[in-house]
Amino acid sequence: MGQLKLQWPSENNKTIQYIVHTIRVGDAEDPDLYAASPMIEWEKSAAGRWIMKNSMPTPSWHREIDHVTWGYKYHIRAYLSPEQLTYFKLKYE
Repeated sequence: MGQLKLQWPSENNKTIQYIVHTIRVGDAEDPDLYAASPMIEWEKSAAGRWIMKNSMPTPSWHREIDHVTWGYKYHIRAYLSPEQLTYFKLKYE
């Protein structure tokens, strides 16, 4: 489901960038407006609350074009330690 990308902000602290949620939006005039409601609903879920509390820095969302459906994909990316990522995958995925 998610994708991993390792980042090394310092030598002692390993952070993993992980896509924790994906939202698809069809071809719309303002796709950010259509994606806002599902993003807020996810943020209020148990998994969303846990990610918002434990991600360092704050999670970010990224939009990309979905060439298959002629729409957009929104990814919510979190920045977690290896232990936090393991906990998240076991509990919420």
